[in-house]
Amino acid sequence: MKITQQLPELPFDKNALNPIITEETFDYHYGKHHAAYVNNLAGLVKDTSLSEMSVEQIIKVAFAENNTALFNNAAQHWNHSFFWHCLSPNGGKAPNGKITELINRDFGSFEKFKQSFSETAIKLFGCGWAWLAQNEAGLLEIIPMKEAHTPLTKGKTPILTLDVWEHAYYIDYRNARPKFVESFWDIVNWDFANQNLK
Repeated sequence: MKITQQLPELPFDKNALNPIITEETFDYHYGKHHAAYVNNLAGLVKDTSLSEMSVEQIIKVAFAENNTALFNNAAQHWNHSFFWHCLSPNGGKAPNGKITELINRDFGSFEKFKQSFSETAIKLFGCGWAWLAQNEAGLLEIIPMKEAHTPLTKGKTPILTLDVWEHAYYIDYRNARPKFVESFWDIVNWDFANQNLK
């Protein structure tokens, strides 16, 4: 998906995922954390050639040049913009479409995939993201990535992600990350996952 350097609109109302993710969490997670990454990125690229680049391009340049501040803010902006679309008030249930076929092929069953993805998200130490990505051969992979890291820097196509930074769940779940991960399956956006497949 194309992500610009501006803070995007949420694809749903802030109260649409209540009680799984509350409006108060969106006020902080989207309204403060995500907005801060966007504002920081704007300051870092101002009056440079980067200001005309896509966020994906900035991420790759920053990663190649080991520019940590630029990478962290660009990648966190991209990751959050992508994450909001991984959620839907009409989501959850079993997957549908091509993603079902690929999950069964690459993980054996949806239940096995769900268990593996959940364990990956729960066990990721500290802060980061659990990703479902498609590699160059077209196979699906579950990838735990620390801090701001994203499959984009590994030449893989992001399909779905779950944010397991504490700010994603602490207001609603306190320190109970497993409960937050379990709730994700009730709002996961399979239509978006299908759109991202190569």
